[in-house]
Amino acid sequence: MGAASEYFNNIKEAVLSIFEGMAVTGSHFMRKPYTVQYPDRTETRVQDTLPFRYRGILEVDLEICTGCLACERACPIDCIVITAEKDQKTKVMTLLQFDIDIIKCMYCGLCSEPCPTGSIHHTTEFEGADYSTESMIRRFVKDPVLAYKPSKGPETNPQILPILNRGLNYLSEYQVSGEPKPGSKPEPAPPATTPET
Repeated sequence: MGAASEYFNNIKEAVLSIFEGMAVTGSHFMRKPYTVQYPDRTETRVQDTLPFRYRGILEVDLEICTGCLACERACPIDCIVITAEKDQKTKVMTLLQFDIDIIKCMYCGLCSEPCPTGSIHHTTEFEGADYSTESMIRRFVKDPVLAYKPSKGPETNPQILPILNRGLNYLSEYQVSGEPKPGSKPEPAPPATTPET
């Protein structure tokens, strides 16, 4: 007799849960529809409302890229492909290819962390829909480009300085609060206290 009552109890609970779910759905039939006319009729651009740490589509500032390949090595799924040659006579690095496959990218941010100049960074752009997969490969190098060579002192080139400052600012701002900044000394731990008995 106990098994039969449990069986009918389960049927009753199933029917009640279906009616609860349909009550929520039915309440939407009585409401006036509300549709945001995206992107045409929004008051502010959606990209402007996103937080600073939003990980959108990757962008590269080739003007400050050193060609160190740190981002390519850090990418866990190999969506970044960089080809660079170093001239043996002049010791100058030349970037021949810098491609990012947006289809493969999982927006983890691991590539932007090891970059010494902040040349690779996430933007607030998220609209990547397209009709072909070939157009989803971002090719940043059209013609061979000389890699940036950091100067021993402060940067003096007025064209490079704002881009470099933006990249370094991105690195310092993107770092999680609580982590020590590179080159800073960690704070000493507070002295241990013994509980009073």
